[in-house]
Amino acid sequence: QVQLVESGGGLVQAGGSLRLSCAASGRTFVRYAMGWFRQAPGKEREFVAAINWSGGTTNYADSVKGRFTISRDNAKNTMYLQMNSLKPEDTAVHYCAVTYSPVLPTTAREYAYWGQGTQVTVSS
Repeated sequence: QVQLVESGGGLVQAGGSLRLSCAASGRTFVRYAMGWFRQAPGKEREFVAAINWSGGTTNYADSVKGRFTISRDNAKNTMYLQMNSLKPEDTAVHYCAVTYSPVLPTTAREYAYWGQGTQVTVSS
């Protein structure tokens, strides 16, 4: 079992930055790829970014490429999402998740464990 806790969300003006953290406990964190998803009201949960076990391979949704950076610190059992140049359309609950797949999937059903989410609100 893996427990995930997100933090770092909040209210920011357009063009601003936030850094989300995802603290993991339970099974050996370092063995698994992880990802970030987000869900806005009335919309489906969508892929944001994913990172492999070592941090050497990443994948991003087109909508966040060049603005967001995913990273992880296995010594601290923590994954991060640095979000720059935020836009109002980035407003959503952001979730971290763990997958057993090594190929950085972009669909939510391929992730086995989820955090409770952290709200990100970007004002125009």
